[in-house]
Amino acid sequence: MPRKARKIQIPNNWEPRGYQLPLWLYLQNGGKRAVALWHRRAGKDEICIHWTAASALRRPGNYWHMLPQAAQARRAIWQAVNPHTGKRRIDEAFPAEIRKSTHNHEMTIELLNGAIWSVVGSDNFNSLVGSPPIGVVFSEWSLADPDAWAYLRPILLENDGWAMFVYTSRGNNHGATSYYHAVEDPDWFGQKLTVHDTGIFTEKQLISELHEYVTMYGEDYGRAIYDQEYMCSLSGAMRGSYYGRHIAALEKEGAITVVKYDPSYPVETWWDLGVNDPTSIWFVQRAPGQTRVLEYYENTGVGIPTYAKYINSKPYTYIHHVAPHDIEVRDFSGDGKTRKVIAANHGVDFETVPQARVDEGISAVQHTLPTCVFDKKKCEKGLNALKAYRAEFNDKNKVLRPNPLHDWTSHAADAFRTGAMFIPPKKDFKVLNYEKRRYA
Repeated sequence: MPRKARKIQIPNNWEPRGYQLPLWLYLQNGGKRAVALWHRRAGKDEICIHWTAASALRRPGNYWHMLPQAAQARRAIWQAVNPHTGKRRIDEAFPAEIRKSTHNHEMTIELLNGAIWSVVGSDNFNSLVGSPPIGVVFSEWSLADPDAWAYLRPILLENDGWAMFVYTSRGNNHGATSYYHAVEDPDWFGQKLTVHDTGIFTEKQLISELHEYVTMYGEDYGRAIYDQEYMCSLSGAMRGSYYGRHIAALEKEGAITVVKYDPSYPVETWWDLGVNDPTSIWFVQRAPGQTRVLEYYENTGVGIPTYAKYINSKPYTYIHHVAPHDIEVRDFSGDGKTRKVIAANHGVDFETVPQARVDEGISAVQHTLPTCVFDKKKCEKGLNALKAYRAEFNDKNKVLRPNPLHDWTSHAADAFRTGAMFIPPKKDFKVLNYEKRRYA
């Protein structure tokens, strides 16, 4: 006799914990925008996966579970095993009885009703193919590219879709901004849960965790990491950040504010050129004792002529366009000319910064930042990138690697490093009377 089909109820053998219930009820009652700033191990991804399964059965469509990087998404979500049951979490949330097919390489599950759930990375959000999503989980949102939300929000608005932002804090960056917005907007759900709100860990376990952090990283930094991971602190720099403390100091000093263009000083542009990656440009004025950062611009999928048109549309008087050594690389989409020649043909004459070690460039930025004043609004994306630009972290050995993590923050950071490494010719200082002028 054929085996009797097992009756499945979604959520499958799962129900929200007490502290998770407010978020679940908000979504169940039709809420569309939720921010869950919860401490580490509070079950953020778990509740999101089960909610997505329930949503997908009610409304067929595309659903994305998005982490900062696709490789990270495979480890943290697609392959993750529930230590309490020994089963993969996705198999618990999407049991075989409701699936039509599973595609391991694409990290995609198709349900019997036609709904499709995909695990993706925000590092390539604008290249994802297929129908647009009607539900998106932004997991580890404080580490993700904030442009992913800017790209997807009109799509979700148009199709009445929902978005969840779940993460543990990583300093005063776009994750903090999202949380503050959520608690102020009555249509949003915003919740911060520390270890004292959930009761997951015993006091003995927390004391042990704090002791381990302090032993590994020292008193101040160890406590700062503990406060982020378990107390959801929104202050301080994220772990391994090269520039976080410098920008925090600028914020405290009021140096991230409104910066107006002063025609008495010419403008430099500091570049990082991408092919498949974004091209990044900082617009900077040097004044006596001060580096005035007017704006940050980033784009992708377009050529140098587009960037040349953009900078020439500005009301600025330029003195230097500064690019890294790869500006000398030939662009075979431009008849084999170097990108430097192509730019010159469009009115942008680049000066090349010689190749140097990354750590030398990082040191140059760290010396430059204390002299900076940034326009808060026009530099927002670039500032978020500088805050989050960090060393890679070895999860296995719990140590920082000696090289930067390559992610969405790299482009703005590389462009700023290019400018920090550039030394203007002495003649410029004489012509502009930098030493004699006083900025008012």
